[in-house]
Amino acid sequence: MRFDLTDLRLFLAVVETGSITRGADRSALALPSASARVKGMEETLGAALLVRRRRGVEPTAAGRALAYHARLVVEQLERMAGELDDHARGLKGEVRLLANGAAISEFLPELLAPWLAEHPNVDVLLEERPSAAIVEAVRGGQADAGIIADWAEASGLALLPFRMDQLVVVVPRRHALAARRSVLFREVLDHDVIGLPEESALQEHLSRHAAAARRRLRLRVRLRSFEAVCRMVGAGAGVGIVPRTAAERFRRSLPIRAVALADPWAERRLGICLRGLEALPPHARRLVEHLARDGAS
Repeated sequence: MRFDLTDLRLFLAVVETGSITRGADRSALALPSASARVKGMEETLGAALLVRRRRGVEPTAAGRALAYHARLVVEQLERMAGELDDHARGLKGEVRLLANGAAISEFLPELLAPWLAEHPNVDVLLEERPSAAIVEAVRGGQADAGIIADWAEASGLALLPFRMDQLVVVVPRRHALAARRSVLFREVLDHDVIGLPEESALQEHLSRHAAAARRRLRLRVRLRSFEAVCRMVGAGAGVGIVPRTAAERFRRSLPIRAVALADPWAERRLGICLRGLEALPPHARRLVEHLARDGAS
């Protein structure tokens, strides 16, 4: 039985994303090549590794066993790469980092860019997920660390402080809510809303609170970025809910106002969850220490 490192990394990516297409994309492989590799692994093993379903793939019992051992191999390689980094500059390392939308859009770019420049042999696999899903992925070893909101139950994991994330309502300057200093979420539900994609961590968060109030968001359109939401709001199409940092950045050039969201859950403390610093490969430990130190400043 011969599986190379590319096979193992690809198979882990397929299992973690639930899709050969997304796994191929994460592994920087063309889909035909990725499919051929998975098929070759199954032929070599003599057993099916994946169950193909309409909405993706799931590992079989053999697939779960392979994923478990593949993860051990990849983690050991990351430890070796980290420990030999000063001596073997050609050895590539990877850090698997998950985060919610606010962290990815508002905080991580300025923190990751200089770190990546200082560590040219390390790639960061960054992916957006809701906080609860991040916790489960970190617990299950599918990610080295994750940035989550403080409402997520993360027992059994270490949690390091990261940043504060205040949600606000952005409205057109002449909107009925524009003169208010704060507004409750249930009041926002009476207005047309410019939302984010359904899979967005923030959008899932808002939909869950709307359901708790036995209401639904009156979504007019879904857009893929905070900037796009603010532009649509500025054009008078509805209101939106975004992090305060995004609203402050875009209100300088757009005809919008930011109104505080008064609900207690609108002020979120973001933290870095992990199984423990000592359990991390060296590259991942250095990145987490950097984010915890500079992110909290």
